[in-house]
Order: sequence, then structure tokens, then C-alpha cells
Amino acid sequence: MKYNICDLNQNVVGDIELNDFVFGLEARSDVLARVVHWQLAKRRQGTHETKEIGDVRGSTKKIYKQKGTGGARHGSKRGPQFRGGAIIFGPHSRDHSYDLPKKVRRLGLRMALSDKMKDQKLLIVDKLALTSGKTSDAIKTFAPYQDQKILLVDQLDFDGNLKRAVSNLHKIDMLPQIGMNVYDIIRKDLVILSVDAVQSLQERLR
Repeated sequence: MKYNICDLNQNVVGDIELNDFVFGLEARSDVLARVVHWQLAKRRQGTHETKEIGDVRGSTKKIYKQKGTGGARHGSKRGPQFRGGAIIFGPHSRDHSYDLPKKVRRLGLRMALSDKMKDQKLLIVDKLALTSGKTSDAIKTFAPYQDQKILLVDQLDFDGNLKRAVSNLHKIDMLPQIGMNVYDIIRKDLVILSVDAVQSLQERLR
């Protein structure tokens, strides 16, 4: 399919042929959810830890005699029913990540890109660059996008002025095309791709 190439001021400067296999799919919420859950599971530190009864400090001596007190029978004061005692079946440090087939990951990425294009929330620009590294200039440049959350995607090396100018703008994130992922795409209002990034994505995902 043909798609317009614009500059950062949304002026059309040309067009590009896009592969329907990458940008023309119908998004499925179940596939996108699987990929997002997989991504978020990998992010978890898994450092949560609770003490079992063998880890709690304290004597194992019976806290009072078995009979004649009128109270319940108890042994060690390290039991889970006492304040400061053990936690039964509590969480322990572990790795939350799991495997997801590469085909599903690639499919999710293609669907996320296709969904942005369908909703007209994907912009392809001739180049991602600014003439100045001032944040005020970046604010003026991205003012037409009405304070949307924006994801900028280029090849491995971003323009130095652009990196400096948007580094203090919390609603604008930057990613190299090799780092494109479903979670960052769907959580942004607008995805802006350079022509070079689009061509690399099409080669990588076809």
C-alpha cells in the first residue's frame, strides 16, 4: 500500500510503499495481550521474599504447658499465628520470565503497527532531526501533536540535537527500530517512524 511521507511539521514530502504483511493486518487483542504479558513478566525483579518457620529467630521451646491453661495448644512462638512469626506459602525470589514463540512476538509487533496505522496514529517522516538542541525548539516542533504521548523510532543512531532537545520532555520517548516492542507502541498516542526505520522493520518482520 502507498503511504505518505511527511516532515515533522506534517507537510507531505513524498510517499512510500508499505508491505501489507507488516502494516496491513487486523489486530487481535488476544495476541497483543499475550505479548504484553510476556514483556511485563520479564520486567519483574522477582526479589520478593518472606521467611518460613526455619528462617524466623526464636526458641523452639513450648511457650506454655499443654493443658490446664484454658487456652489453645501452642508449640513454638515462631508459628504463623503469632506476630512476627513465619509466613506460610509466602512468595520467594524467583524468575517470572517465560518463553513465548518468536512467531507470536513478531506477529504481535506487526499487529500493533497495523493497528496504529488503521487508527491514523502512525506517522512516517523523511528524517528525525532538529536544527537545534534546545528543548524550547522541540516544544514548538511537536506543538501540532496537541500534547500527545509520542514514540520516536529511528535507526540505531538518533540525531544529537533531537536527543538533547526531547530528553526533558516526559511525553516523548525514543527507541531504535531494533528495540520496537508491542508494549511501548500501544501505550503511546502517536508513533513517528523515520523512513530508514520503516525499511528496516519491513526487512526484519516480513
